[in-house]
Amino acid sequence: MQASAEKLANAETATNAETSAHKGAPAKVAVVGAGLAGSEAAWQLAERGVSVKLYEMRPKQSSPAHKSEQCAELVCSNSFKSLNPHSAAGCLKAELAAMGSFVLRCATKTQVPAGSALAVDRERFAAEVTAALRAHPNIELITHEIQSLTEVQADNCAYTIVATGPLTSDAFAAHLAQILGESYLSFYDAAAPIVSADSLDYQTLFAQSRYNKGSVDYLNAPFDQASYDAFIGELVAAERVIKRDFEKKELFAACQPVEEVARLSADALRFGALKPVGLTNPATERRPWAAVQLRAENSERSAYNLVGFQTNLTFSEQERVFRLIPGLEQAEFLRFGVMHRNTFVNAPLALGHSFELHKNPTVFLAGQLTGTEGYTEAIASGLLAALNVYARLTGAAPVTLPPKTCFGALVNYATNPQTVDYQPMHVNFGIMPALETPIRNKRQRYEAYAERSRLALKEFIEQRSELAFLPAFEFLVDEMASPQGLSANEAEHE
Repeated sequence: MQASAEKLANAETATNAETSAHKGAPAKVAVVGAGLAGSEAAWQLAERGVSVKLYEMRPKQSSPAHKSEQCAELVCSNSFKSLNPHSAAGCLKAELAAMGSFVLRCATKTQVPAGSALAVDRERFAAEVTAALRAHPNIELITHEIQSLTEVQADNCAYTIVATGPLTSDAFAAHLAQILGESYLSFYDAAAPIVSADSLDYQTLFAQSRYNKGSVDYLNAPFDQASYDAFIGELVAAERVIKRDFEKKELFAACQPVEEVARLSADALRFGALKPVGLTNPATERRPWAAVQLRAENSERSAYNLVGFQTNLTFSEQERVFRLIPGLEQAEFLRFGVMHRNTFVNAPLALGHSFELHKNPTVFLAGQLTGTEGYTEAIASGLLAALNVYARLTGAAPVTLPPKTCFGALVNYATNPQTVDYQPMHVNFGIMPALETPIRNKRQRYEAYAERSRLALKEFIEQRSELAFLPAFEFLVDEMASPQGLSANEAEHE
């Protein structure tokens, strides 16, 4: 990375002039939070010759979920999901491997058997990341809870990457709310499931607005009395996620899970989120007994949200129970519903395409704080933040990943001001730009998405050589060049 260091040195004069508070001082960057995103961001910058101050509050101040003082501790599953290159999760890993992701490389070093998924020995994985960060000469790992951005600004840091995660400390969350405005910061997920448009039964569903007023923005899934009663019975009996104590507080005051509403009475949903008033089923020319409304998630109408279906059911139960909804018998779930503690910003209004704060462009967000969901997505956001900070330091153009890549599509979705009722989202093919030539076969369509992503990223890396991408790990790229034998649906949800 000698060329990167020379490029950085040549750009320091411009950087210091740009930020008068740091004039005469070498460029330093603060990374707040040493989780997956923060660890990736710190390493990417350090390898390019940037001096990094990496702040982590643990073990002096812990969170309700963390158990150790290690960086990149995995507090939930030990799985990074599918390695199948023709799933969105596998496609994202291929993108990270091509850009030389540090954290993903650590994951492959500590891999444990998990079929075609990438799972790790969580203790060895965290130890691998932590040891590498501590040993890097350009990284200073500091145990300290940052409660205000003024702390890092006073430490002569030209730029800051905030990667404090879904369990951001109360003090720092309050500081972010003060900067952004409380309406721009959320503390709990209350996300309804999203299904793929091409998995729906349009012989059963019908497009209609209530009383035929305004534009037709919804699909409607009509229940008769018998199918509604059967659905409610399965809904209230379904297995729920057991919540941690810190996730129970205040959670249901603002937004009741659909199964909890159903538990109040058999008709509670029929007079609430599933009310059929103003609707006429064209197949019967009568008002349905109840109706689930599906709202388009994007302008292409390739994905639909189940309105009012925020839920605390397990993922497998969501598939089973929600496929009892007429027209959703074969539904493919692009995102499952969740309800848990999760601090994240209203990205479409608060962040630019590089995940920088509109209100302070020297501050970038990364990880689940941006509203991107998933381990691998967190790693990718840390890498993207680092690339953009490095671009700023060296006077290069901002880094916007091609929207035809998996992560580029997710960033485009997350930062699009037209995205309404924003809730955390992971990578999926449903939010990617449509293929130039439609493909009906699902497996072939996913293969086409993955290949288009590979080519778009390859061209991007070649065109942006000034960003000094770290070496790709060829063994992972080669391994992911052939299918793993899963069905497309299995691969998406592994």
